[in-house]
Amino acid sequence: MSIEITPIDNQIPLLLSTGKNKIEEGRKLDHSIDIKDTNGQQIKKSLNERIENLNKSSIKSVTTIFKVTVGLSESNPDAYKPKLLSIGPYHKHDSKLGSMENYKLCYLQRFLKRNGGFHDVESCISEMDKLKDDAFKCYDDIGGLIDICNIVEIFSEMLLLDGCFAVEFIREQCKIIPTGEDMIIMRDCIRNQLKRDLLLVENQLPWFVLTKLYEISKEENEKPFIAMVNRTFSLAKSSIKTKDIEENVKHLFHVVHMFMSFGPSKKIIPSEFRNIPTIRSLCGGWRGGFKDEDMMWHKIMPNATELFEAGVSFANVGNIFMRSLENVKDNNLKDNTCLFDIKFNNGLMTIPCFQVVDETETLMRNLIAYEQQSSDVQQRYFSDFAVFMDYLIDSDKDVSLLCMNGIIVNKLGEDKQVASFFNKIGKGIAVSEDFYYEEECRKAVQHCEKPCNRIGANFRHNYFNTPWAGISTLAAIILLLLTATQTVLAFISLFK
Repeated sequence: MSIEITPIDNQIPLLLSTGKNKIEEGRKLDHSIDIKDTNGQQIKKSLNERIENLNKSSIKSVTTIFKVTVGLSESNPDAYKPKLLSIGPYHKHDSKLGSMENYKLCYLQRFLKRNGGFHDVESCISEMDKLKDDAFKCYDDIGGLIDICNIVEIFSEMLLLDGCFAVEFIREQCKIIPTGEDMIIMRDCIRNQLKRDLLLVENQLPWFVLTKLYEISKEENEKPFIAMVNRTFSLAKSSIKTKDIEENVKHLFHVVHMFMSFGPSKKIIPSEFRNIPTIRSLCGGWRGGFKDEDMMWHKIMPNATELFEAGVSFANVGNIFMRSLENVKDNNLKDNTCLFDIKFNNGLMTIPCFQVVDETETLMRNLIAYEQQSSDVQQRYFSDFAVFMDYLIDSDKDVSLLCMNGIIVNKLGEDKQVASFFNKIGKGIAVSEDFYYEEECRKAVQHCEKPCNRIGANFRHNYFNTPWAGISTLAAIILLLLTATQTVLAFISLFK
């Protein structure tokens, strides 16, 4: 009996070829059907819908009220969030702010009683319906709120309730209260908190909504609304002509920013806009990159301690404190110092004296956020101020030095807290090309690069830092001179 054995080399190639061909054929078939008939059509449909929605969205409109970017807010997100009052759609869904809804109804009720206004809700809603589309376009991140709180359906109602609250609250702060009625919100602590919430960049209504509500309810001899805003938040002297800026106002916070930093061109702030009692507590920064061609100030400017060691002296010019408008009038104060009046000349750096208090961070952060995200801002005064102060302050030693020279009034607590505040507040800031303090940084760096300045400063700080040290040093020098003179005379006498 014979057995025929097929060589192994002839078997394996056949098996491998057959298996691979079937596997590859199956794979091709499955993938071809899946992509062609299902996923491809879904992807195309999804992208087309998204592109169509994009064309209809507010991304192509002129957005004026926006949410703060993560880069700016991540170091302290609470500084941009309201604590009591929601104005506009961004924080409408926050249940923690519900306690003020009844107060909104109370202010609406007072609004309807005004002699010059509409006396029924339906008429007011109709007026808001006319403004709804334009108002909707002012917000840049409103799409995600549709599913959360049906913002589209209640938009006109929100404009009316929130707008009446803002208008009537500001009237109340200006003592414009109907005869026989009291203030709706009596406690100072709540009123101060509401003022804080009204000055958040995310917590705004379009200016044309507020002015419309004000105009339809305006009574005889009432001042312009922008003048009442000025008084409520103590923005500037009453002599400022508000007509010059009212045409371009976007919202309430825009008014605040314009009064605080109004100026037609770089380095020029008109004198009537310079006494700004609300800018009484500000600061701090970001370490960014600069253009290579700016060889002097692209280097990080020395901090206050290093400047001092290089012979730089510090002095304050004027006082930037929290004062009410009434106090300014009563005391007849004529201090035209502006927060941004920082100069460096001949080894002397002059900076206005300002306060750092608990409310400083929230106000300053929102001013910076508005400058960084708004296309209406020509000169980023607060952003540049924050960057400059971050250069100047690295540690509590720098804060102590500035406090001793009357530049910073620390109301926060320890100097470490102030230093931390300055170093964190401006994180995420993009340094503007026309940096406001470019010249001052350049001159400061040049001063520190001169060896004679550092040697002279070292001599003064080590040997003349106190009156007694100066006297001792002077006495030692005199003694040294007398000894040298005696030695020379003795040496000369040897040759006689």
